[in-house]
Amino acid sequence: MEMPMEQKKATELLERKKGGWRTMPFIIANETFEKVAVVGLRVNMILYLLQEYHFDPATGTIIMFLWNALTNLLPIFCAFLSDSCLGRFRVIAMGTVIHLVGLVVLWLTTIIRHARPQCDTEPCANPTVPQLLILFSSLTLMALGASGIRSCTLAFTADQIYNPENPQNERTMKSFFNWYYLSVAISVTISMAFIVYIQVKAGWVVGFGISMGIVSLSAIMFFLGTSIYVKVKPNKSLLTGFAQVIVAAWKNRHLPLPPKNSDIWYFRNGSNLVQPTNKVRFLNKACIIKNREKDLDYEGRPNEPWSLCTVRQVEELKAIIKVLPIWSTGIILATTVSQQQFFIVQAGTMDRMVFGIDIPATNFALFMMLTLTMWVIVYDRILVPILPNQRILTVKLRMGIGLVISCLATLVATLVEKKRRNQAISEGFIDNPKGVVNMSAMWLVPSYCLFGLAQGFTVIGQIEFFYSQFPKTMSTVAVSLSTLNIGVGNLVGSLIIKVVKDGTRRGGRASWLASNINRGHYDYYYGLLFILNLVNLVCFLVWSRAYGSTQDIKDWDEDVDKILTSEKETNTQ
Repeated sequence: MEMPMEQKKATELLERKKGGWRTMPFIIANETFEKVAVVGLRVNMILYLLQEYHFDPATGTIIMFLWNALTNLLPIFCAFLSDSCLGRFRVIAMGTVIHLVGLVVLWLTTIIRHARPQCDTEPCANPTVPQLLILFSSLTLMALGASGIRSCTLAFTADQIYNPENPQNERTMKSFFNWYYLSVAISVTISMAFIVYIQVKAGWVVGFGISMGIVSLSAIMFFLGTSIYVKVKPNKSLLTGFAQVIVAAWKNRHLPLPPKNSDIWYFRNGSNLVQPTNKVRFLNKACIIKNREKDLDYEGRPNEPWSLCTVRQVEELKAIIKVLPIWSTGIILATTVSQQQFFIVQAGTMDRMVFGIDIPATNFALFMMLTLTMWVIVYDRILVPILPNQRILTVKLRMGIGLVISCLATLVATLVEKKRRNQAISEGFIDNPKGVVNMSAMWLVPSYCLFGLAQGFTVIGQIEFFYSQFPKTMSTVAVSLSTLNIGVGNLVGSLIIKVVKDGTRRGGRASWLASNINRGHYDYYYGLLFILNLVNLVCFLVWSRAYGSTQDIKDWDEDVDKILTSEKETNTQ
């Protein structure tokens, strides 16, 4: 049964009325407010755990690490849930509500006195099991909610402005990725500059209450735009399709691969993907038709989907496998950036007076965000217009430049710490880690700026690269790979710290990462990070060359998907 022409036109007209740039305030506000509320909260959470729950610094740090890791690892699972089952809108909506509930529970711990351990006499009481359960429940809910928001917001926003019929669509999407990341950088900057200050000065009840109010506002903003959003339906066969390709390729492992232009590849009618690419060729065996009469039914569909898959199914799985080597090069960058707490320790021992103002040690990280912000503006407003079609500053070149800058940033950090340590020793502070040396903390700014620039090149480049290499139905998975980098980077960073700390204090020597920064050798540690970044850069060059062209597949049959979906909906009516 075909859909009447009038109904088709009405449907197309309705779709054109949805989406567009008018949806941006509702969607971007959701994630922007979430970051403004939570980033500042995360900065001060370690103080809340130490002061109100009486954890020792090591235990508090472990809790913070696990919370950060959970927040950055969960988005990839939310992405698969979105693209294969629920859809992006539902995942964001559920994440928004869950995140708000978690923040409310955390705020209640500041109001209800018995939700925290008592400290009427020394030593302070340890938290009870119910108190820990409430605390960890709030942190888990916030991590889960944030994962739903962060995994889908970028792809969901892109859905609103994606229009392949627009000749400027590619340029629009490139600009969108830059400005999206800029909005994130600005929200982080605001949070670090103001929310942190408010929480410290006004107390936990007011500070956490403001964060809860901001998240409540973001939820209201998001749901107000529900009626005008473009809601791309999930590909319910995504995960099943991956499994089918693997099984079918294994079953057909003994078959020889046919010539390039062979007619025995299986594809859907009307598809532009009529033969697989030559990368990860083993999986191509999953779409080989052995016997048309036995393998296909009267409608041309496979009788056994676990023995025969479409070329599109094969290429979807290949898309993930192919990007993994390049994706892995973002882990070391994320690991290096996650070490910024050491910069805070350094800043605490340096002269922080700038133009007569005593700048808190934590606020020097603002230079990283400001550099990132300025780079996005310069790139999008100046460089893009004079570099037609990005033939010169390609996405892989931008990622490579970012990794080079990351190497330079760690080298500068090594030299600055060496100078600071020598200055501290010469001034007699070898056993006084709290002594302020006669050296301006502005020496740390170049490293912060270089790290911001490195993220501007590599992280934004990676997001754009992943998005361009995946079909639109997998765009949530694509953009979540960047967040996954941060989560894995935190895990790797903690492992490196433990190995270095334990390995360098053998034989009674002071550890490189000793609590007394002047006794330790943080300059050696930065030197190690420089070497790791250098090796990472070499790996990127090798894997980037091995990846080859980024234009292997230009058309993922999105139009075919729409036709098939429309037919299914019509047949069920």
